[in-house]
Amino acid sequence: MILRVLAVSMIGFTLAGCVSNSGLSGDVYSASEAKQVQSVTYGTIVHTRAVQIQGGDESNAIGAIGGAVLGGFLGNTIGGGTGRSLATAAGAVAGGVAGQGVQGAMNKTQGVELEIRKDDGNTIMVVQKQGSTPFSVGQR
Repeated sequence: MILRVLAVSMIGFTLAGCVSNSGLSGDVYSASEAKQVQSVTYGTIVHTRAVQIQGGDESNAIGAIGGAVLGGFLGNTIGGGTGRSLATAAGAVAGGVAGQGVQGAMNKTQGVELEIRKDDGNTIMVVQKQGSTPFSVGQR
């Protein structure tokens, strides 16, 4: 039973590590965005701010499900009869909450918010993953 719990938890951690947030960067394009005509406008950065980018709630479901399964397995090893059923249910609920929290923490990425005044006078905001090249006020 312990080996089964360890195997399930190792699979869960392995799958959670496969989550990628590289699409948050300004230099990553999806296949549908490639070979498309893009219009370009120029502007000047007037303000920058460090932000955290949180992954979507749908990605936290993986952690919640994995945590619930693991918590249910662990709860099932406690007691017998009705006590075992209650421990299994409590373990599943607690594991689901903990798994969702862990997955949410793993989905955070450092980002940058850029306020850009375009040459036509309009102002736009861009939020993306912070790359290796820093942005600065006045940069075009």
